[in-house]
Amino acid sequence: MLDTTQTERHTLSVLVDNEPGVLARVVGLFSGRGYNIESLTVSEVDEERHTSRISVVTSGTPLVIEQIKKLLARLVPVHVVEDLTTGPAHVERELALVKIVNQGSDRVEALRVADSFRARTLDSTLNSFVFEVTGNSSKISAFIKLMESLGTVEIARTGVCGMTRGNTIDLIDAD
Repeated sequence: MLDTTQTERHTLSVLVDNEPGVLARVVGLFSGRGYNIESLTVSEVDEERHTSRISVVTSGTPLVIEQIKKLLARLVPVHVVEDLTTGPAHVERELALVKIVNQGSDRVEALRVADSFRARTLDSTLNSFVFEVTGNSSKISAFIKLMESLGTVEIARTGVCGMTRGNTIDLIDAD
């Protein structure tokens, strides 16, 4: 039996036709029922078949998550809905650009922190750096928190992107 009180965070991977209005329908499904989208990424993944992958991170009780998956699966342009959180083994990544404005010894410390997180320096001026960092969401958040302790920070995050590992292919069969 599903727990109806505990809120969980789930990453859903949705394979859809790449056509106008699909993203609006997916987002409308969430907004129309008052469900929150914590992260949303979308990109064409197969030019020949005109399909895109939408990665959605959302939170809710297990009952709500099940309802979201069923509603998504019923949308006309949707081919596959996978819950990466409870499904097969998967990988998730996010990219962030983090600009830090600081001076003196804090600049050296910012470079040290960036190195320990394997962040790339994309831009450097006399009083700022722009770093690119990739990883899971908790790694990105930890990097940002450390940078905030060293200066003024501006952030741009892509959102979570994920897919299953191994032999599982969720693309639609060729006609």
